[in-house]
Amino acid sequence: MNEAVLLMGAVILICILMQRFLNKIPVPSLLIFLALGMCFGENGILRIVFNDYAAVNLVCSVCLIFIMFYGGFGTNLRVARPVLGQAVVLSTLGVAGTAAAVAAFAHGALGLPVLESLLIGSVISSTDAASVFNILRTNQLALRHHTDSLLEVESGSNDPMSYMLTTVTLALMAGRQVSIPLLLLQQVSLGVLCGAAIGAGAIRLLRRNLVDSQQSRTVFLFAVMLLAYALPAVLGGNGYLGVYLCGIWLGNARLSQKRYLVHFFDVITDVSQVVIFFLLGLLVTPVQLPAVLLPALLIMGFLTLAARPAVTALLLLPFRSGRGQVGVVAWAGLRGAASIVFAISAALSGVQTRYDLYNLVFCIVLLSISLQGTLLPRVAQKLGMIDRSEDVEKTFNDYQEESDISFIKIHLAAAHPWCGKTLRDLALPGELLVAMILRGGRSLVPDGGTVLRAGDLLVLAARSFGDRATLTLREYAVERGDRWAGKTLAGMDLPEARRVVLIRRGVETIIPAGGTVVQAGDILVLAESQPALQA
Repeated sequence: MNEAVLLMGAVILICILMQRFLNKIPVPSLLIFLALGMCFGENGILRIVFNDYAAVNLVCSVCLIFIMFYGGFGTNLRVARPVLGQAVVLSTLGVAGTAAAVAAFAHGALGLPVLESLLIGSVISSTDAASVFNILRTNQLALRHHTDSLLEVESGSNDPMSYMLTTVTLALMAGRQVSIPLLLLQQVSLGVLCGAAIGAGAIRLLRRNLVDSQQSRTVFLFAVMLLAYALPAVLGGNGYLGVYLCGIWLGNARLSQKRYLVHFFDVITDVSQVVIFFLLGLLVTPVQLPAVLLPALLIMGFLTLAARPAVTALLLLPFRSGRGQVGVVAWAGLRGAASIVFAISAALSGVQTRYDLYNLVFCIVLLSISLQGTLLPRVAQKLGMIDRSEDVEKTFNDYQEESDISFIKIHLAAAHPWCGKTLRDLALPGELLVAMILRGGRSLVPDGGTVLRAGDLLVLAARSFGDRATLTLREYAVERGDRWAGKTLAGMDLPEARRVVLIRRGVETIIPAGGTVVQAGDILVLAESQPALQA
């Protein structure tokens, strides 16, 4: 266990340190994590022998719960409403149609048994939310006609359908007598009911302030997420559908301090993606992959160039989608972690297949992320689908909750040059607004004729600066005998790219000026500008 924890900690640390570099390379960063796992594995540099399918299935299934929940939580239904119908059709009928087409190809071209062909088609029938989200956000791909929202909702909601098809096929291969319509109805109905009921109940509890602190609210939602998956799964329903719908319900509700919840689940989801792709890479034995490379190439080629485009075009035809939108949606059908996790579940069920199902699906996913993921930005540009005037982050609820307006306060002392002037006299720039004045315990909403008085507390609104890649803050502790102790800020001779923006002196916070004298014991907060990153 100690070795496993050491390995996981090292991998996560490496991935975090590599993040800035990974954002600059043209291939999806999740592919790097997959390759990193292979480098650590049996045929890699460290030659770690690891073949515990059950442990990987457990860990990856839990990680998928986080990814599914956050996929729903981050889905902005208001922005996605124009394409919600297309997304639902693609995530249901599209998944079923893709599975059927791949099954027909595997049976006809590769000569595989019908049920084994259907199992392969079911396992790889869904697009991967983690891969799609990662590529859209990393490349800032805002697409025309709400296509980015369409891809996000579709990829976030189609795993439950793939999981249901896989479950039904495994039951048939095991020889169990099942009623497919009843089984599907049970899976869907319990997933929907439990997910919606748990999400609605959680919102009511949060709005009654039964959970006080923000930390407790975060833990509360963590427990709600687990419950939304486990309850329908225990009852025989689809847990992934339940947790996804619960996430949608909570993410689109008006909750106070939602941004802190977003930050927590954003980090957890990123770590979950890293863990999944690293473990899947660690689990595979690369020397065994050539045995399934040819069928994987054939299936992936048919899926990418025939099945997905045909099903997409057919299902989007009633919606009168343009050729560019159909082309991008067809190409963006990336396979990913969910497909491999479902393949592990199938392998653990004990069903016999001609090809090693895990290795086959692993190769398909590897090829899909490498080819489709890398070329997706280029395909979108070639089809004229990139919208330079929009921001892809607007399709996520975390963007909705993160306003780009910040509020600052200024206290007017008796000698302040603004005292006695009207707001109109100040000639403030249009991007800076005095939103409120606190005067004698009362709050005033000012206009241009409001006269400022000594003792007023002005609350100003301005746009936030969000490019933290070009501006960093660091602290400097002034010790006794320090070269800066006793000097004014004007006399410190700091470099042009560095400035003291804040001084913490005991419990006091000081906004400094050129004449402010630095004292021993002060904590200086310095802003340092960095060269802007090239687009």
